[in-house]
Amino acid sequence: MRPIISIIMAALILLGINSVFIVSEGQTAILLQFGRIIESGFKPGLHFKLPLVQQALRFDRRLQTLDAAAERYLTSEKKDVSVDFVVKWKISDSSKFYTAVAGDQSRAQQRLAPIVKDGMRTAINSRTLKEVVSSARSDLTDSLVQTANKAAMNLGIEIIDVRIKRVDLPEESSVLRSVYERMRSERKQVADALRAEGNEAAERIRSDADRQVQVIKAEAYREAQTGRGAGDAEAAKIYASSYGKDAEFYAFYRSLEAYREAFKPSNGVLVLDPKSEFLHYLQDSK
Repeated sequence: MRPIISIIMAALILLGINSVFIVSEGQTAILLQFGRIIESGFKPGLHFKLPLVQQALRFDRRLQTLDAAAERYLTSEKKDVSVDFVVKWKISDSSKFYTAVAGDQSRAQQRLAPIVKDGMRTAINSRTLKEVVSSARSDLTDSLVQTANKAAMNLGIEIIDVRIKRVDLPEESSVLRSVYERMRSERKQVADALRAEGNEAAERIRSDADRQVQVIKAEAYREAQTGRGAGDAEAAKIYASSYGKDAEFYAFYRSLEAYREAFKPSNGVLVLDPKSEFLHYLQDSK
């Protein structure tokens, strides 16, 4: 009896467990009965189902990321560009999502990638290279999201955003070379302008420095001449004072100075009359 009761209790417990399912936060679910969808869009919480007959499938309804490989496209000028982009998407209709891709996110991304790439091709084909690279990028992605969402609706997917990560020109493209040449030319113009401004500033600074040097030299020369003149005046004053005190000694001193200057060269020859006034102090006194 007891084994039967235990079996019945275990069966009831299994039936009870199989009668409920939990949808976590960030999930959505559908309810299948014999492989047919009978209900969808379950919110997070505890839900009930018929045991053994019905089956609950849960899907992640949070944002998903599709990081597609770079693709080449042609602009309206027939210029080849390589565009690398990323797509943010989420499940909008769990029933359609299950019907289209059997709830497989990998298959969903495989179906979604061509949709976005076709939309990207259409958007870039109608724009110039400059618009793709710079000003029209936000407009391009906005229009792309709207177009791609119409095609992705049958997958039960909503595209939230498409962001262009990089726009490159192919290595072998002549456009790339022309862009580089233009960039180099523009940078060279800027460098030449800066160099010219620098040379002008250097010349201005050098000219100002030369002017200041001349002014300083002139002021120094004036001060030196003023000092020399004051010294000469003071020396003349001293000489005059000394001459006034002892005229004979002053004359003797001046003669000694003349002798020193006359006899300074070691190999010089001086021919004078012995009675010359120049030799007055060298003659024997009587």
